[in-house]
Amino acid sequence: MELYNLKPAEGATHNSKRVGRGYGSGKGRTSTRGHKGAKARSGYKKKIGFEGGQMPLQRRVPKFGFKNINHVEYKAINLDVIQKLAEEQNLSKIGIAELIAAGMVSKKHLVKILGNGELTAKVDVEAHAFSASAEAAIKEKGGNAVKL
Repeated sequence: MELYNLKPAEGATHNSKRVGRGYGSGKGRTSTRGHKGAKARSGYKKKIGFEGGQMPLQRRVPKFGFKNINHVEYKAINLDVIQKLAEEQNLSKIGIAELIAAGMVSKKHLVKILGNGELTAKVDVEAHAFSASAEAAIKEKGGNAVKL
């Protein structure tokens, strides 16, 4: 074994490039960083999304969509659910309190009755909103649709 044969132990080195160890190594002087500029300096850290001064993708892509601040979100309840609740609990009047007790809505929800399903019983329904078909179906069976 001679000095020119010496190698570090297997797994002892993690970097194959030993930079800044003189001209003879081929990786001295600028230490593979090129000439000048931010990337050649110590402490350089690229910002996320930076594209070398080109307009970044997140600023090039058009933004779209609209969120209406006056939008009212309703919890939808269909007529078949109202019919089932009226049959199960033998109710002739269904309001928000009955829906909360049945676990269909919470106190904070606004309720809208929709016209899906068949209504066979005469039921008075109280809700915050009704679809036109639901209101017509309730009135057709002799019930009342009361808006809160």
